[in-house]
Amino acid sequence: MKKSNKIEFVSVVVPVYNEEGCLQELIDRTLAALDGCNRRFEFIMVDDGSRDNSAEIMKEASRKRPGEVISCILNRNYGQHSAIMAGFSQVRGDLVITLDADLQNPPEEIPNLIAAAEEGNDVVGTIRQNRKDTFFRRFASKIVNKVAQKATGVKMRDYGCMLRAYRRHIVDAMLQCNERSTFIPVLGNSFARNTCEIPVRHNERAVGDSKYSLWKLINLQFNLLTCMTTMPLRILTYFGLFAAFCGYLLSVYIVVRRFLWDDGDSWGQGGVFTLFAVMFIFTGIQMIGIGMIGEYIGRIYNDVRARPRYFIEEVFGRGEEK
Repeated sequence: MKKSNKIEFVSVVVPVYNEEGCLQELIDRTLAALDGCNRRFEFIMVDDGSRDNSAEIMKEASRKRPGEVISCILNRNYGQHSAIMAGFSQVRGDLVITLDADLQNPPEEIPNLIAAAEEGNDVVGTIRQNRKDTFFRRFASKIVNKVAQKATGVKMRDYGCMLRAYRRHIVDAMLQCNERSTFIPVLGNSFARNTCEIPVRHNERAVGDSKYSLWKLINLQFNLLTCMTTMPLRILTYFGLFAAFCGYLLSVYIVVRRFLWDDGDSWGQGGVFTLFAVMFIFTGIQMIGIGMIGEYIGRIYNDVRARPRYFIEEVFGRGEEK
């Protein structure tokens, strides 16, 4: 008997961090989009340690529509992906949609994701059209996409867009993963049989600035490299083989020149400086390799300790189910 792809219950998960300027508009537009879908739904907002009035706005929305608007309050800031995983732990829907709180991806796209999931896709990704980001952000996204494609073997074009839909069994599989560093779009695709991408609109940020500074973006790229693939270690291995081959060629050159074109002490002094330069290059390669291995060992240490990725302080809106 063919399995039905009909979506009966939709869960929307939104991580929130200092978004009081646009949060009420996000709530109103998301609820309007969900009301128009004619399906059961729950709208789960996860406060990721906000220092502004975001948590109070969330709680007030939960009081107005209990059972449909759920506010999950974390005790401190854990980061976007950990906050989303906290939201995943609260979902009850057949389809789980993630959405950023800054309104750059409009909530009005939610019905399109539901329709794509009902075509039999386990994961529905999105491609941002006419992006309003800076050149640096677009360039960083290209790097993320290339690395993610290599890590998962799933050639999606836009891993950086958090507006995505996951079937419930994909979310359950992600919740069973215990690693501390998680990049949700890549992790979700690693469990998916069928995936697709649909075009979505992209708007300028409504209020404030991006929470991802240059340093945070660099950390994100590094986390992606080291938490999903051992490719950096493999590149270092290849680079080490190349460096060893170059050292072999240099040694042959030195021996040949010493016996065939020996021009005295002047050449010997020049050769010393050349060897010093080569030695510094090789030392740098070794230090990079040691640092990379140390990064992986540190991640192993964090995973072995098995500390929680997040701690949920309060949940509002469940009523007696709290």
